[in-house]
Amino acid sequence: MTDEQFADLVHRLEARARNQPASYGRQVLGLAMLGNLYLALTILLIAALLVAAIASIKFLRAFGVKLALVIAVFLWTIVKSLWVKLPAPSGREIERAQAPALFAMLDELRSALGAPRFHHVLLSDDFNAAVTQVPRLGIFGWPRNYLLLGLPLMKVLSREQFKAVLAHEYGHLAGGHARLSNWIYRQRQRWGKLLDALSGYEGRGSFLFLPFLRWYTPYFNAFSFPLARANEYAADAASARLTSPDALASALTGVAVAGTYLSERYWPAIHEQAQDAPQPGFMPYAALSTRLANDFPTAPTDTWLATALERATTLDDTHPALAERIAALGVAARVTPAANEDTADHLLGAQLADITAEFDRQWMEAIAPAWTAHHAEVQRWRAQLAALNTRHDAGEELTLQEAFERATLTAGVGRDTVAALAQWRALCERAPDESLVRLRYGSLLARTDPAAGAALMEQAMASNANLTIEACAELRDLAWAAGEKTVAADWHRRMVERQVLEHAAAVERDEVSTHDTFDTHGLDAETLAALRGALQGIASIKAAYLVRKRCAHLPDRPLFVLGYTVGGWPERRRRARAAEALAAIQSAVEFPGETLIVNIQSRRRGLAGPLKRVTDSKLL
Repeated sequence: MTDEQFADLVHRLEARARNQPASYGRQVLGLAMLGNLYLALTILLIAALLVAAIASIKFLRAFGVKLALVIAVFLWTIVKSLWVKLPAPSGREIERAQAPALFAMLDELRSALGAPRFHHVLLSDDFNAAVTQVPRLGIFGWPRNYLLLGLPLMKVLSREQFKAVLAHEYGHLAGGHARLSNWIYRQRQRWGKLLDALSGYEGRGSFLFLPFLRWYTPYFNAFSFPLARANEYAADAASARLTSPDALASALTGVAVAGTYLSERYWPAIHEQAQDAPQPGFMPYAALSTRLANDFPTAPTDTWLATALERATTLDDTHPALAERIAALGVAARVTPAANEDTADHLLGAQLADITAEFDRQWMEAIAPAWTAHHAEVQRWRAQLAALNTRHDAGEELTLQEAFERATLTAGVGRDTVAALAQWRALCERAPDESLVRLRYGSLLARTDPAAGAALMEQAMASNANLTIEACAELRDLAWAAGEKTVAADWHRRMVERQVLEHAAAVERDEVSTHDTFDTHGLDAETLAALRGALQGIASIKAAYLVRKRCAHLPDRPLFVLGYTVGGWPERRRRARAAEALAAIQSAVEFPGETLIVNIQSRRRGLAGPLKRVTDSKLL
């Protein structure tokens, strides 16, 4: 199912769910039962054949025994393929005795909602909270319930806000009138996990289920999507009922705004220290609550909240957009930072200090290699910048590439915006037709002169359409920061349009088939001679053909197709030689543009004719 087909089906089903909720509910339930029925009937049918084979032993004797053994082995293979081991989530397990206040809150919510207990409560370094079920018996069920709590989330939210988040998660497991919709919600997760597991399983029995699951899983996901989204609203309603609409609304806005703070301010500031320090010397989790309390009063939280509220609901996630969730609660969206002494991490009690220290230690151990490597790389860049500056100051004229690198490094590791602007300005005067120079200059200039910077970026995009996505993203952010939301929306729309076009082009260029149309490559004699010489150096290649695939999207970007053959026999040996030839081509041959390399033997034999018929296609 394509993205377009998925979206079209979901939109039609959303209308049906609104206008005929009872009928839609029965259809979703029937479709859910279909998947389980298919698995059950397949296993029962093979089991019945086994019973029949055993019964036939009386008449068929030795042959009946052999037949029963074959079917028994096959049945075991089928059951084994479905008994997939789904990995349990990872995290630091918290026991009841270690955090009695946390478990008292969980017990209260569980009792109020009639939900099953959590078998494991895990702490992670994610800025999130989630419920997941891992079946002990694979597809046959008997789930273990895991509650995943992100330590950063607990350090950001107040106890009441965190309780509202937990109540939402518990809402997905609740009994009562929500039992059916919650069951459907979990079925969506179950089928997706099973499909992923079987797709990587090499057992022979999976062939009975994979074709069905590849059709059924995306179709069931689309068909149940409106119900899954309604389940999110139901979980929100349960949370608001157990805490308060204000508590949940402040939790939702707090997650959105604090998440932006962490991604745009907190973690980047920590990682930037790697430029000057060879080893990390900061405890990010221990400092988080205090740093957040100190930074929030001067942070643009209103802007971050407005940005979060502007985001529209999409089909990428069953969760509705923040604005729609807040509207459903009937309260105003506002940011209510948690007091440092009231953050939810205090629910961990006496364990809090040890747990935080453990997470900080794990973070330092995990990041140390990348941190050290980045520090060393920054020192190389600084040495490169110093060398370029020395040559420039001595009166030597740098090449365009060297001047480009110098301006980039001056603004980056050199942290000298004024000098970098002067260098970019000089580069623009020296190479007025270089669109990438205009884009980089405009992006930096926009920090002090938004209008002039935007004009340069527009010029860069107009002269080089390949810069459209990057330029539109910059221009969108500039307009948004200036309060020009309509203009920002226009730039975002143009960016998305280009992204859609480039995605379509990438899909078109990802494969070659006999349905494609091929044209003459159009290369000059010198380029062809270089290609032919490189290919002749690969002994295993028997013949080679080069054409240009006709593309509907971005046709100005040439896409070449190189078809090759190898000698050798038997077939297995020829496949090995073809793989060796492919590796050699990829490493030794420099193509004049984007090129698909295909062996036009075996399964690709049908391409040989179309490639050979193109004028001047034969290279070897």
